[in-house]
Amino acid sequence: MPLILCMESAAEVCSVVLARDGKVLHVRSSNGEREHATLLAPYVQSVLTESKISPQNLDAIAVSKGPGSYTSLRIGVSTAKGLCYATEKPLIAIGSLQSLAMQAIEITPNVADFIFCPMMDARRMEVYTALFDASGKPISEVSAQAVDENFCSEQLQKNKVVFFGSGAEKCKQFLEDNGNAAFIDVKPSATGMIKLAEDAYSQKNFEDVAYFEPFYLKDFVALTSKKKLF
Repeated sequence: MPLILCMESAAEVCSVVLARDGKVLHVRSSNGEREHATLLAPYVQSVLTESKISPQNLDAIAVSKGPGSYTSLRIGVSTAKGLCYATEKPLIAIGSLQSLAMQAIEITPNVADFIFCPMMDARRMEVYTALFDASGKPISEVSAQAVDENFCSEQLQKNKVVFFGSGAEKCKQFLEDNGNAAFIDVKPSATGMIKLAEDAYSQKNFEDVAYFEPFYLKDFVALTSKKKLF
């Protein structure tokens, strides 16, 4: 089985995992916001050093492709591309929501009874979201959706749905009284990328390092500061 370096930088968490045969060798993670530029490269160096592994010994480098924070995605993908160029190793891109769903699936009892709905905050009352079955297979397209009392109503009429992620709190007020809705606390981590990255490696599902771009889903919007500088 391959030796893969996984980097999660799509959201508030900066996380790096070195894994072999589906097992974590070393992991570094921080929940601090806006620290990706400062922490990502040192985390990569740390997990390699602690494992006494040279970058040249890696089989592949995996990175979260989005959706997520525009700036954080750029930092993660740029770092991954730099490593791929330096080591001549293949690049694997993993969907942020699917990775988050894999984490939730691991900790959910009676997992076959549920549909999984990861949600990432997308400003105001919108979230990035998609639906996954108990194996982590997508059953809907990734999209940006407004959250209200009708959110996921069709699925909740027929299935039990687990909601989680940074955007889940937005819909909790509308859905917490629904008997088919469950809420769990799951934060993004590169550990959720391991199986997906190994599957991609076995299928040689690699990205073109020169042309790969993150999946932003929404256009970048620059906000004007309300603070007066002078």
